[in-house]
Amino acid sequence: MFSTFIKIKFPKVYRSSCNCRYVHEGSPNEPPRPENPFKRTLRILGNDMKSAKRSVESFISKVQSAREAAEKAQKLNSAYRDGIFPEHSDIAIIGGGAMGSSIAYWLKQRAPNALTITVIEKDPSVNQNMYSWGQYAESSTALSVGGLRQQFSLEENIKMSLFGADFLRNIKQYLGIEGHDAPDVCFTPFGYLLLATEKGAQQLEENSNLQKKFGARNELLTPVKLKEKFPWINTDGIALGCHGLENEGWFDPWSLLCAFKRKAMSLGVEYVDGEAVGFEFKKMTDILMDGVEPGTYETVDKVLVKTKEGELRTVKFAIVIIAAGPFSAKVARMARIGTEEGLLSIPLPVEPRKRYVYTINCKDGPGLNTPLLIDPSGTYFRREGLTGNYICGRSPLPEDEPPVDNLDVDYDFFDKNIWPTLASRVPAFECVKVTNAWGGYYEYNTYDENGIVGPHPYYTNMYIATGFSGHGIQQSPAVGRAVMEMILDGGFETIDLSRMSFDRFITHSPLLERNIF
Repeated sequence: MFSTFIKIKFPKVYRSSCNCRYVHEGSPNEPPRPENPFKRTLRILGNDMKSAKRSVESFISKVQSAREAAEKAQKLNSAYRDGIFPEHSDIAIIGGGAMGSSIAYWLKQRAPNALTITVIEKDPSVNQNMYSWGQYAESSTALSVGGLRQQFSLEENIKMSLFGADFLRNIKQYLGIEGHDAPDVCFTPFGYLLLATEKGAQQLEENSNLQKKFGARNELLTPVKLKEKFPWINTDGIALGCHGLENEGWFDPWSLLCAFKRKAMSLGVEYVDGEAVGFEFKKMTDILMDGVEPGTYETVDKVLVKTKEGELRTVKFAIVIIAAGPFSAKVARMARIGTEEGLLSIPLPVEPRKRYVYTINCKDGPGLNTPLLIDPSGTYFRREGLTGNYICGRSPLPEDEPPVDNLDVDYDFFDKNIWPTLASRVPAFECVKVTNAWGGYYEYNTYDENGIVGPHPYYTNMYIATGFSGHGIQQSPAVGRAVMEMILDGGFETIDLSRMSFDRFITHSPLLERNIF
């Protein structure tokens, strides 16, 4: 038997240190022959074309995936608009402002396929376009001044505000949607300037040191330094000022709400245009509760919703979250909170308080680099745009609280309570003109003016996120994340908000800010 062996000689390929390509087809002793320049150019162009093709294909794939995700979310959100009301939901959130929408976003992005989430909001009207809705005409979010600061005296508020600043700085990564413009909340980083009299100077200094301990940056300014840095200010009666240098300023709260809601809806959160008007209860004979006769414990099981058409529908849930802003106590009373005995005897201490915001014009007022100033009296102002406009306001004294049956503006309040302080503190404001004004609701915590975050001690399936007394818009990113952690992780993983729970009303442990407006 004969075997034939054929020896095939393949060309050898070499690469030099300068990444040039040579082909050697002859003897190993022969020097390498440089690649033909024309062929080399064609080869590089071919590789570039292949790379470009892969990039285009990748982009098309991403766009297609985004389109499919949007179509899926639109189908989910259009179900109720097409007449299929979401009668069952894993989590029902009552209140679709910044707080409720933040909670919905954090839960859904963490567990996109494991949870169904329904947000019930009485103010907006959801349109056929999944990214379009009404104007939240009386929403605390939409009517907020939109301030962001770390100048608090409580660790929790400082840390939540620091995270809020980080969230806004990276909002595209958090709330961006493929194929849509990146969200822009128009953050204006000119800081806050809190002023103190001799009586409040020590507390202001202690607050500043605590804020720096947790990573905030600010500077303490004597009257002389205040005048050097802000020559338009009158320092009479001022002993010390604290000026935020980073992560403080103001932003557009409406844009933040829109970004939260767009993202939540793109992930599949359903928004119901209706008002929560009651609860249905379910007896849980296997749950034992102190002060409750065994076998008689009842939990909240369904929320009764009045739609814009006037129909009454129910949403059955596993967990319900009250995030209804200034009207949260009204919702709580529907769940018997504050109306019965034992743990249900303690009301949710949140009520609406009306606050006025005035727009004034002063052509010769403080310049662009003007912080949001808060006078010891509580009067504040900041710039609004670039044409000599400013917004200002002040909380009334307890005995002068206005009625909350409407949002009408009292212009005499400006003349009597705001303008004198403004004109004294900033002499240029002696001649100003009110050009616009609006009223908005604070979700005012009458107990200690701080937020309430956490589970209700009686209901095992109810959480609360409300009562932030004017700080809610800036704390909404952190609170939304905190509620998500409580529900999905069983406790706080990032910022410990245990002291802000409902339990402090039982143990009589108020959480008070010091020298803070």
